[in-house]
Amino acid sequence: MLHLTNENFDAEIKDGKVLVDFWASWCGPCRMLAPILEQLESEDKSVKICKVNVDEQPELSKRFGVMSIPTLLLFKDGKLADKQVGLVDLGSLKEFVI
Repeated sequence: MLHLTNENFDAEIKDGKVLVDFWASWCGPCRMLAPILEQLESEDKSVKICKVNVDEQPELSKRFGVMSIPTLLLFKDGKLADKQVGLVDLGSLKEFVI
């Protein structure tokens, strides 16, 4: 999974479907979501999955109004298409990225 920063964010989300996970290492639900995202990444090649560490990239959290983590943002061709807050299971995540 690609780790996004303020510098590479816009370039990485501009094409196709991109799911961005806003997370932190101290967040229990974020750690529980990580293997689910890895499984989705291995099963669904139509979506690029990226991560933003909220502690290291506070500007991105502010830009997208991320108040709770984990927060998943779905971009389609560079435009924000949907938002999901909290831990989700694989089935719900697959429905979210359709």
